[in-house]
Amino acid sequence: MTIFSKLIAGVFPSYKIAENEQFFAFLDIAPLKKGHVLVVPKVETDKIFDLTDEYLAGMLVFAKPIAHAIEKSSNCNRCGMIVIGLDVPHAHIHLLPINSANDLNFANPKLKLSEEEFKEIQQSIVQAMTT
Repeated sequence: MTIFSKLIAGVFPSYKIAENEQFFAFLDIAPLKKGHVLVVPKVETDKIFDLTDEYLAGMLVFAKPIAHAIEKSSNCNRCGMIVIGLDVPHAHIHLLPINSANDLNFANPKLKLSEEEFKEIQQSIVQAMTT
């Protein structure tokens, strides 16, 4: 069972942004930017392109309102998306508020945020999804 499956199952706590029957979205705990969200399928599949066409398409549709909420709640030009998939053997996409392509560079230092900061970011994104 991957760490993402454990987050989905509630074994480990997470800062959940959204969930449906197929997908789960939560704040990255080692974010590149405030508002860095991971979107994962609930089915444990290592590589994103091993997902069925329907599941892969559904993942992007699920991510769309989250991306819009990230843009509304962050000081950014847009929400960027990147797939790397090397750290955790569970397909996932990264959604990040960006102002330049360099904001998607995973060689950049990760932010260290307090629980309070994570909760504020979580609340801001979730609230932006409803407005």
